[in-house]
Formats: sequence, structure tokens, C-alpha cells
Amino acid sequence: MSKTMSAKDDALDDQETRHAPGSVGGSRAFALLLVITGAAGVLASWIITLDKFELLKDPNFQPGCSINPVVACGSIMKSEQAEAFGFPNPMLGLVTYGIVICVGMSLLAGARFPRWYWLTFNAGTLFGVGFCTWLMIQSLYEINALCLWCCLAWVATLLMFWYVTSFTIRKGFLPAPGWAKSFLTDFTWALPVMHIGVIAMLILTRWGADLWA
Repeated sequence: MSKTMSAKDDALDDQETRHAPGSVGGSRAFALLLVITGAAGVLASWIITLDKFELLKDPNFQPGCSINPVVACGSIMKSEQAEAFGFPNPMLGLVTYGIVICVGMSLLAGARFPRWYWLTFNAGTLFGVGFCTWLMIQSLYEINALCLWCCLAWVATLLMFWYVTSFTIRKGFLPAPGWAKSFLTDFTWALPVMHIGVIAMLILTRWGADLWA
């Protein structure tokens, strides 16, 4: 998928550059990836937000994803980390993941964006993956509980971050050596797979069989 996506991106950008220098669009596959990952993030944020409202009304409410003492969304929602900026974290997700969907839909419609736009978008996904990493660490080692909907948001954020970063590097918006561009042309998929694999390994190492208890 990565190689096909990259080839389509390059061909599209070559055509666009002749008509609008400095503005770059993306392939249909890349646009769909943004729409799908953004939609996954919105879904996770929306469900967590609804459960948060129920929890505010009834402190004894148990979210549907609270399966056992480890997989316990309620414990996550009641933690201080769940309101890192003074309001429930999923409310931030509803906005930011919605922006990702808008970018993907705009690309599907043929939109092209300048370098500053792509770099800003890339910076946003970097913030997202950094915030998700902090939440993951808090979940594993401070709160001692796991939220399945949070995990969905983590995976969606990692995917969009690595593919957007690959895109900006391959188009020359971010400086990188030739071997890096060559690697990303064929193996972008390897980066999110390894990243997600590391997270899965940390989760299994932290709880092991208790995940299924």
C-alpha cells in the first residue's frame, strides 16, 4: 500500500506543480487514510465523551468498555490525566480528529496545500502522537488501567502521524537524506507497525494474562 500510495502521490504532485507551484495535493489512498483514521479518532472521542457525561450524572456508572480491573475505562475517566487541559481530553479529540477528516475530504475533492500548511498539519500530528504517548505512559504506570477506546485513538493517531511525516519528507518539505526518502517510498508502513508493536509489547509486559482475567 505504501509503495502504491507514494507512486500516486509523486505522479499527482508532478502534475500539480506545473499548474500551481508550491501547492501539493495527495493521492486518493493518502486522503482515505486521513479520513479513516480521523473518523476512528472521532468515534473513540465521541463514545468516551458520552460515557463521561453519564459518569458525571452517576458516579457509580460503569462504561461498557469496563471489562475487568485492568480494562477499565471508568478508572481512566475518573483520573486527573483525563482532563489534562482542564476539560475532558476527548473533547479535544472531537475537534482535532475532525480537522483530520476535513483535510482528507479536501484532498479527495482535489485540494492542494502549500508547504506551510503541510508542516503545520505535520506539527499537529506530532503533538497528537506526543500527547497519546504521555497518556499511554500514564495509563500503564500511573493509573494502572487500560481504555480500549483510547487504544483505538492511539492507533489512529500513530498511523496518521507516520504517513503525514512520510509525505512531508518525500515531498521535500522536511529535510532528510536520500536513503530516508527511498525507505519511506517503499516502507512507510513499517514505521507505524513497529510503533504499535512496541506499545502492544509494553501492554503485554505490564499486565500479561491479567488483560483477559
